[in-house]
Amino acid sequence: MAEHYLLLKHLHITAAYASLAFFVLRAIWSFNGAQVLQARWVKVIPHIIDTALLALGVSLAVILNFWPLPPWLSAKITALVIYIVLGTVAIKRGRTPTTRAMAALAAISVFGYMVGAAIQRSPLSWLGWLG
Repeated sequence: MAEHYLLLKHLHITAAYASLAFFVLRAIWSFNGAQVLQARWVKVIPHIIDTALLALGVSLAVILNFWPLPPWLSAKITALVIYIVLGTVAIKRGRTPTTRAMAALAAISVFGYMVGAAIQRSPLSWLGWLG
């Protein structure tokens, strides 16, 4: 399985950016009150992308023997939970367009943190180069 590391890593990165792109699109639709958000495919696609993203992430953690979890990965998983909560507010739970927009911006910021934590391998995310 280690021989597939680069493939899994690049698929994980691709799934992460696909997840973000589709989240941004759905957040815009939510902000604008677009009816397309009710379409079955719009509700199903995020689950497919995010399931692949999670499965690839777990596969990478297994290949790299990340147990116990390093601090940067624990921070990234914690941030993922925050990202999911903010995402639900941005897409469907926010009562006003302003609330949904603010939650979407916060979720995108958390996504940026997760990318930085992964690249820097530090819970400080993009500030990890300092330490």
